Amino acid sequence: MKKTIYDERNIAMMMDLYELTMANGYFLQEDQKRRVAFDVFYRKNPDNGGFAVFAGLEQILQYLEGLHFGQDDVDYLRSLNMFDDRFLDYLLDFKFTGDVYAFPEGTVMYPGEPLITVVADLVQAQIIETELLAQINHQSLVATKACRIVRAAGGRAVSDFGARRAHNNDAAIYGARACYIGGVNGTATVSAGQDFDIPVSGTMAHSWVMFYRDELTAFRKFAEIYPNNCILLVDTYDVLKSGVPNAIRVFEEMQDKGITSANFGIRLDSGDLAYLSRKARRMLDEAGFHKAKIVVSNSLDEYTIRSIIDQGGRIDAFGVGERMITARSEPVFGAVYKLCAVEDNGVMQPRIKISENVEKVTNPGLKKVFRAYNKEGHSIADVLARYDETPENCEYLIDPDKPWKKIAVANLTFKELQKCMMKDGKRTGEPETMKTIRERLKAQLDNEVWEEEQRFENPHWHYLDMTPAYYNEKLRLLEEESRS
Repeated sequence: MKKTIYDERNIAMMMDLYELTMANGYFLQEDQKRRVAFDVFYRKNPDNGGFAVFAGLEQILQYLEGLHFGQDDVDYLRSLNMFDDRFLDYLLDFKFTGDVYAFPEGTVMYPGEPLITVVADLVQAQIIETELLAQINHQSLVATKACRIVRAAGGRAVSDFGARRAHNNDAAIYGARACYIGGVNGTATVSAGQDFDIPVSGTMAHSWVMFYRDELTAFRKFAEIYPNNCILLVDTYDVLKSGVPNAIRVFEEMQDKGITSANFGIRLDSGDLAYLSRKARRMLDEAGFHKAKIVVSNSLDEYTIRSIIDQGGRIDAFGVGERMITARSEPVFGAVYKLCAVEDNGVMQPRIKISENVEKVTNPGLKKVFRAYNKEGHSIADVLARYDETPENCEYLIDPDKPWKKIAVANLTFKELQKCMMKDGKRTGEPETMKTIRERLKAQLDNEVWEEEQRFENPHWHYLDMTPAYYNEKLRLLEEESRS
């Protein structure tokens, strides 16, 4: 298996202090072997979209496989004078031995449903919270943003140009991974290409053009070195008066030498991209270079891309940077990690969180998540069921927001979404390829997710229904809590 960053860097201490204070308390006062279950879920789609994209699971599984505390870690915790020595000794021998159930990466997901369920010993389940949420919140956010940008591009190529604007090295590398899951064609981040087998691409910066005595010389030098990948940056001085004409002159010289590059063209990184691309396209076509590509960059997102296309911009590819890698329009995903069940005499008993904010009331207990499909294969709803049942055996489903509505199960088919990814601390399968993950997302968008859910404005709301048994169990717990 390919080495991971966790082979060389221990991130066990990447956690909130309260995880350790609670774990220490559980260790001293409770049966640390008592099993509990936690769900990871989120409450709102970014950018008011119709769905989000699940990403980051592979890094979580790598983290759990290698999770351990070194002597330096324990020495530091001892210096805080907060933890019992017996607990610190326990950490020195720590190993995660729990179970992990999760959506496969690249799955379209919706608010309120458990993306990941961890079933593990009490202390183990508690101290992994921060890393799980950090990975899911970052990569799912960026993958969702990238998916929106790719859809806005309407089949035109999109590449990740965001490393220099990312929040740090990890954000750049794992952000590039998330962008690729979301559908981009490649990345400019070399380490992401190396680590995750993502196609890499890159051309030149303005400094290349400025270094030489004139623009034409700079273009000639670049074309001499990279005749088969010759994308020339034409906006250093004047796009239409010098940049495009000099690029055309270089393409003519290449043609005279018998060089017929499969990948050649120009890049625009400033100005009115719709106007300049139209003008540049006309100039290139009039010179006979109909196959020359026009690549644009410069603070792009799904809205600017769609606007450029709507204005008749002649674009072949988009290089997207900070607004994708940082999900600038809504930089917080908001996934949470909530206790849903506690073992009592060998039986997992449900737990529920009550709140004055209705959206913060949790869905209790061990449960299954299903996706319901109509005869045409479109997903019409997701369904929460008790752990010991399946929706096919129900007569109808219940919309918990409108419980008087009954949805007939007849003529629907169901697919369980969570898979067992880790059992007793060990993976249940080999890591998926990036190609498999991104193709999973594409297949869902092409065949399952309604176009109405893929709108940027006022998308259709995807229902999260419940089986009658699960709905009644949640009502029972709410009533019990109200009486207590």
